[in-house]
Amino acid sequence: MNNIVKQGSTIIPYLRYRDAHAAIDWLCKAFGFEKHAVYENEHGRVMHAQLVYGGGMLMLCDVSPGGFSVHMAQPDEIQGRETQCACIHASDCKAHYERAKAAGADIVEEYAEKEYGGAGYACRDPQGHLWWIGSYDPWQAQ
Repeated sequence: MNNIVKQGSTIIPYLRYRDAHAAIDWLCKAFGFEKHAVYENEHGRVMHAQLVYGGGMLMLCDVSPGGFSVHMAQPDEIQGRETQCACIHASDCKAHYERAKAAGADIVEEYAEKEYGGAGYACRDPQGHLWWIGSYDPWQAQ
């Protein structure tokens, strides 16, 4: 069975932020995401948002008590640690690194050329989530 789709992605990371509006603005500025949809409740909190980057998507929302949220922790609740991170493929990884750094990304692994091909770096966004950005394209790898 072939799970490769021609448009869009079938696996979409979903992150929660204490201030989703600030996260959306920063992710668009620093990483080059574009708003696809943002749904707010009557108090202006983000209940669901979709950001796109190339053929991929990230979904996010504001942290809220109860429901599915009881199964998740924010980085600031667990000494900045994460159990996973979202990855971005950037064809010009060096330019992406410079853009993110200029926007205040907390670089946790400096930009470097990798032995397995491509280049990459890792950073935290302003609310502590980890991101890996690299030019290695697993869809093109042999």
